[in-house]
Amino acid sequence: MKVIIAEKPSVAREIARVVRATNKKNGYIEGGGYAITWALGHLITAAMPEAYGIKGFHKENLPILPPVFTLIPRQIKEGKGYKTDAGAVAQLKVIEKLFRACEGIIVATDAGREGELIFRFIYEYLGIAKPFERLWISSLTDKAIKEGLARLQNGAAYDNLYYAAYARSEADWLVGINATQAISIAAGRGTYSLGRVQTPTLCMVCSRFLENKKFEPQPFWQLSLAVKEGDESFRFSSADRWFDKAEATALYDKLKQAPYATVETIVRKETKQEPPLLYDLTTLQKEANSRFGYSAEQTLSLAQKLYEKAYITYPRTGSRYIPEDVFAEIPALIAFLHDHPVWGVQARRLTELNAHSVDSKKVTDHHALLITGKKPIDMFGEEVAIYDMIVGRMLEAFSARCVKDVSTVTAACEDVKFILKGEIIKEEGWRAVLKNSRKKDKEQAEAEERKSRENGEGIIIPQWEEGGQLPLCACSLAQGTTKPKPLHTESSLLAAMETAGKELEDEELRAQLKDCGIGTPATRAAIIETLFAREYMVRQKKSLVPTEKGLAVYSIVREMKIGNAEMTGQWEADLARIERGELKEWDFRKGIESYATQITDELLSSKILFPKKQSDIHCPKCGKGTLVFYPRCAKCSDPDCGLTLFRSVAGKNLTDEQLTQLAVNGETGIIKGFTSKAGKSFEASLSLDGEFKTVFVFPERKKTGKSRR
Repeated sequence: MKVIIAEKPSVAREIARVVRATNKKNGYIEGGGYAITWALGHLITAAMPEAYGIKGFHKENLPILPPVFTLIPRQIKEGKGYKTDAGAVAQLKVIEKLFRACEGIIVATDAGREGELIFRFIYEYLGIAKPFERLWISSLTDKAIKEGLARLQNGAAYDNLYYAAYARSEADWLVGINATQAISIAAGRGTYSLGRVQTPTLCMVCSRFLENKKFEPQPFWQLSLAVKEGDESFRFSSADRWFDKAEATALYDKLKQAPYATVETIVRKETKQEPPLLYDLTTLQKEANSRFGYSAEQTLSLAQKLYEKAYITYPRTGSRYIPEDVFAEIPALIAFLHDHPVWGVQARRLTELNAHSVDSKKVTDHHALLITGKKPIDMFGEEVAIYDMIVGRMLEAFSARCVKDVSTVTAACEDVKFILKGEIIKEEGWRAVLKNSRKKDKEQAEAEERKSRENGEGIIIPQWEEGGQLPLCACSLAQGTTKPKPLHTESSLLAAMETAGKELEDEELRAQLKDCGIGTPATRAAIIETLFAREYMVRQKKSLVPTEKGLAVYSIVREMKIGNAEMTGQWEADLARIERGELKEWDFRKGIESYATQITDELLSSKILFPKKQSDIHCPKCGKGTLVFYPRCAKCSDPDCGLTLFRSVAGKNLTDEQLTQLAVNGETGIIKGFTSKAGKSFEASLSLDGEFKTVFVFPERKKTGKSRR
């Protein structure tokens, strides 16, 4: 008998069905010469400092650098500590029994870095040296599973993948544990989490937020003029804008008297625009956030469900290309869509395939996202939206180029340079796919219309000649205001993580830097969710806004290496080198140990005491102590009292004045800007109940009762 170990029960069931294993047991399925079991994610993890005899946060213990990491069954939080997950232990016993009885193991955990780590940690922890082979597939269709089982690879072929995964795990432990303990010791109160990846990500959010808030808008003025050609008029805009109103007004007065503008240059050219590349996970997450407001974690979860239902290929991919052998299967996938109620028309028109997304050299572990050709019969709501995005992008990617005639005219009048752009689409090509296939919200429609105007879409430039004079029929002076960079959204933050903070518009250039980004496509959603869980940032509509706690941490680490996005990006590049066999895991670890030691010293030696403000406000609970204001809360000065009034309530940060009202009066006035769990904004008063807990008092319910927070 051979044991097949999958990452999740749902995947195990699919494999069991294909190999005709039908005998369901406790923790596995048996039949056809196989026992198919599952891992329930990370069953084995690296132990916390307590396993090495280090308890509590003490300066003299830092840095903590275990010579060899101890592996233990997964822990879950209980109160202020942790306990072993009983479910993990039970499943480990099942796996151990099967491993001891089998003749060999087939590894069917997710085919990627983390999937490899999940199995290898179990294998190492159990210490059962049975031979193992690797099932490496990109979809869960029957065909893919059968073909994968027919060409199993020797497990040793994936040793470098494991070394990279193990190095990542060690690095996160060494940096996270030491930095978290160091900053918490320096703060003197509370626990403040830092991490190898989460901290530079937080720094990008905070930096953009402060840049946005400190920005001082400046008024500017821009000139335009109109010329008439037959029955049509054409509007030129000035190449420059003016921040001096008097200067702009003087030029405008001259323009009103000018009879004509002189054509200086005319550039006409045909441009061929290649279709967008296929989706990788990060690009899918960015666009789902922009179009539907889905979080990165939500998109990943939806894509994972579609994968486990065998409707799409492996979602945690970092590639936007497919190899030649997969390209040979695309005509069948296009034909599969011919009868689709939404995409059928475009699929039937697609007879010649564009190979822009075909490049075997740019495919790493997994190719770009595709549908599988299995008819979706149990997709619902948001799953349909993600599936349709993947279908639409697939049709775009294999469609013809968009061909446009682009013209740019520059003209001069009163020594001011003016520009007119015209753009005529000759062949829509890939742009026809999504043209009428989706509903656009008002914001998106306005943005696309604005971009079309800026590009001069639909404007046919007359046959003017250089040196020709164009009679003026009107001119105008418009006022505008400079705008700051917008706050990060999850879409823009994912883009920044992808390039370690470098702002790049070109998608192919971004793809070249994917090894130097922060995190990986598979982990970025979890990193963002960690920042929410730590209460370092909140969502305000689509924007990501740091909390006072997040800004306090940022103020400390922004000049330190732990906040450096490019350095973290270089580590990701080093992990990719380990995966390729170009760098030894131990050499990487030595560098991380040195770094962990340095940041620990930096954090401990800096003056990081978090600001606190004493007051003469008597504690409403004990009446003895007074309130002390901290960035995250207000507390009673008497440690035996325990009163804590948290600043962050339902996504809203309370001011000192509001906390004072709550303590002195037992209730605040109406406060706007709270956010419900459903993401809706609401207003309410806050009050202290009999246990001195903060509760909501809704305006319309003031006479009927209160709602606990």
